[in-house]
Amino acid sequence: MEATVAERGQITLPKPVRDALGLTKGTLLKVELDGSRIILRKSVDDAISRARGKFALDGFESSTEAVERLRDEGGA
Repeated sequence: MEATVAERGQITLPKPVRDALGLTKGTLLKVELDGSRIILRKSVDDAISRARGKFALDGFESSTEAVERLRDEGGA
């Protein structure tokens, strides 16, 4: 696969690469140089921050309360 550097130094990563790594608009990538190689790494912190807040507690005051109530309902 190839990518061309545009006038402002931007490149477009091929869709198969974006799909394989789950890269979406706003994904933070770390850029490193290794001799003449460019290494792009998906930031772990970015993945965590995107997941944060996506899971509703549905009426629970805290995650601890939710876990305790679910344990009680399960008979554990």
